[in-house]
Amino acid sequence: MDIGEQDPNDTHPTRHHLELPYGLTPEEFEDLKPSVMEHHTYLMGTRQCSSLLVQRIHAPPHTVWSVVRCFDNPQAYKHFIKSCHVKEGFELTVGCTRDVNVISGLPAATSTERLDLLDDDRHIIKFTIVGGDHRLCNYRSATSVHGLERDGKIWTVVLESYVVDVPEGNTEEDTRLFADTVVKLNLQKLASVTEGMNGDGDGKS
Repeated sequence: MDIGEQDPNDTHPTRHHLELPYGLTPEEFEDLKPSVMEHHTYLMGTRQCSSLLVQRIHAPPHTVWSVVRCFDNPQAYKHFIKSCHVKEGFELTVGCTRDVNVISGLPAATSTERLDLLDDDRHIIKFTIVGGDHRLCNYRSATSVHGLERDGKIWTVVLESYVVDVPEGNTEEDTRLFADTVVKLNLQKLASVTEGMNGDGDGKS
């Protein structure tokens, strides 16, 4: 290989645990860093990009998790999903799949997604896109729900990360901007839905 030529097989770990994400205080980030290192770190190739996004929610973590964990009902808080179908006799277990239909206007039509992890004790869910008509090749995602308490108030921080291939003809910046926008809008709707479930959203339980 010539000097300066990129090896397509070269991988390196993401650095999300080293960079304070927008929406967290330094103290919160220190508390959450072990989870970031364990669940939101990926081996990334030369034509891939990754992000870690944060959403603060004024609702107890068990309320937020009750929505996030429903792998067969992502449209409960994901903006751009028109419908979701699962096989007859569906069981919510690792390896199960869902077929998602995306609303018109996006560079996608369908997506087949596989559940990779569902941890009800630690409130972590991971999935991979394994098929469909879309541009998010090799998309892997992790979402974790964390309860924080201070001065009698209970609130939740949701971390969502992903890694995805950069499509031919697109830049890493363009790909990240598109994926970040979708994730941010979904997390904002998750906050709206779960704060509504929690009544006045005062953070008390």
